[in-house]
Amino acid sequence: MSSRFSALQNRTIATETRPETPVAERSKPVVIPTTRKPEPKPDAAAAQPKTSNRVMEARGRIHRMLIEEINLVALEKLPRDEMRRQVHDFVSEKTREERMAINVAELDDLVDDIVDEMVGLGPLEPLLKDPSINDILINGHENCFVERHGKLQQIHVPFKDEAHLLRIIGKIVAAVGRRVDESSPMVDARMLDGSRFNAAIRPVGVDGPLVSIRKFSKNKLGLHKLVEFGAITQPMAEVLAAAVHARKTTIISGGTGTGKTTMLNALSAFIPEDERLITIEDAAELQLQQPHVARMETRPPNIEGNGEIRQRDLVKNALRMRPDRVILGECRGEEAFDMLQAMNTGHEGSMATIHANTPRDAIGRLEQMLGMTGMPMTVSSIRSQIASALDIIVQLTRLSDGKRKVTSVAEVTGMEGDVIQMQEIFRFVRTATENDGKIVGHFEATGIRPRFLDDLKAMGIEFPGKYFEPGRPQE
Repeated sequence: MSSRFSALQNRTIATETRPETPVAERSKPVVIPTTRKPEPKPDAAAAQPKTSNRVMEARGRIHRMLIEEINLVALEKLPRDEMRRQVHDFVSEKTREERMAINVAELDDLVDDIVDEMVGLGPLEPLLKDPSINDILINGHENCFVERHGKLQQIHVPFKDEAHLLRIIGKIVAAVGRRVDESSPMVDARMLDGSRFNAAIRPVGVDGPLVSIRKFSKNKLGLHKLVEFGAITQPMAEVLAAAVHARKTTIISGGTGTGKTTMLNALSAFIPEDERLITIEDAAELQLQQPHVARMETRPPNIEGNGEIRQRDLVKNALRMRPDRVILGECRGEEAFDMLQAMNTGHEGSMATIHANTPRDAIGRLEQMLGMTGMPMTVSSIRSQIASALDIIVQLTRLSDGKRKVTSVAEVTGMEGDVIQMQEIFRFVRTATENDGKIVGHFEATGIRPRFLDDLKAMGIEFPGKYFEPGRPQE
């Protein structure tokens, strides 16, 4: 058994491997803290407008002066610090000439706004830099929302008008070689920092441009962090980590924004480093830490409607690239057939995410996806294919208070007649809702010991019986 994973016998989980860590130190276990750190409260001040109306008016006038009097082409080629210094000198001089009553903080904000407008994404820059924001949602230039700590809140973003927002959209899509206009009013792209970007302009956007940005997280959460945050318990984390290590095929199910990709990243840290992994995604978000990872990404059709590369094409190609495991960012169409074929033909331990609300719904969605392929398959053969390919389904849910939890861990045990049999191993039990909307509940085992424990035991990995005692709240 790998020394990196032997820590499971002492109820510990090895932390994720980082590239700079010496090989000799990668197998050192890290005990998962059982105490949960208090979560940061939303910063109400951060949701306020960055600049006052007076500064916005000044920005417009000074920006026009800057365009008229400065060689912007030469200025934009300078390093950002030098550009900011020259813009600061110019703005300081003009505010004195115009006798603008502006304090130091407003001057700095004004300079930042102008620099962001020149080389960045204007009013979006502060939101993209704010680590507490997960999603940016714009419904027309006057109606903007962000998601902080799982909750949506409306904020003021100082777009001058709809044309201003359209210029920023154009700058984003041009940077990644795409375009959006009336003939092609929708665009889906990955920004340069890895964030997912989607926009729909008129005539599709009835009230103006619609923009959705799912920010790319630079700080990858390991499984031990998810335990600290209360998304999963230590026993559940250890069992799942051991199952991934032992090549048990795992599907991560959940709705939009439930943390499926985060969980996939966390569990993938326990794949042995001597395996070749191939990842397939629409927008590259996975941050696998193994040394041997080959990444592939889909491509949309061009303006003429040609050149599209679908996930199914990539899955087929991946099987010719000698993978040990295939990691599919999101399974949502006909590629499910090729993915299940791979899981059944020597690529055990492969992983994928799927949109579904319960483990049983996830099975139903897979059946529908297999039906989309148009293959002449009976319902019985489709279900047999699914039952033989999958081992574990991990269900994630975002609760009404914004918290994300692993609400169910189920094992697929086979077929009984034409019905796929599953048994729930762990679950989250909701017991109450406090006055402030916070959900109260606990994790517990169902009392069923998973069948794959025999395979883990053969690898030298065993767990205490109390991990699976029924009705006993877990911490």
